[in-house]
Amino acid sequence: MQIRVYYEDTDLGGVVYHSNYLNFCERARSELFFSKGKSPVLESGHFVAKSLEANYIKSALFADILEVKTELTSLKFASFTLRQSIYRGEEKIFEMKIKLAYLTHAGEIGRFDDETRAMLKELLS
Repeated sequence: MQIRVYYEDTDLGGVVYHSNYLNFCERARSELFFSKGKSPVLESGHFVAKSLEANYIKSALFADILEVKTELTSLKFASFTLRQSIYRGEEKIFEMKIKLAYLTHAGEIGRFDDETRAMLKELLS
C-alpha cells in the first residue's frame, strides 16, 4: 500500500513522528482486508496488538511516497505475527514485527475457525 507523508504526519523539521510509522502499518493491515471486500472487524471478533518490535532505520520526510509491505510470518490458533516494512523507493526505512491476538466482541481470547484461518492465509500471503 502506498502512503504519502502529509504535513500533519511530521514535526517542525518535516520528519515523520515515530508513532506515525505504526499508524501507516495499521492502515496497510486494514487495507489488505478492504481491498478484498472484507473487514478487519469480523462477525465474531477483532484483532488487537499484543506485542511489537520496531526498527527505525531512516527517517521519512514530508511529501515522501512510502510503500508498506506486509508478510505473514506465523499463524496460530488465536494469534498471528506479521513483518511489516516501509520503503521509500527501494530503500527500507522501517521494519516492524507485530503479534496480533484475536478477541471476541465480549473481550475474551478467541480461536480462529477454519474459515478465518483460510481467509487470513489468503489475505496475508
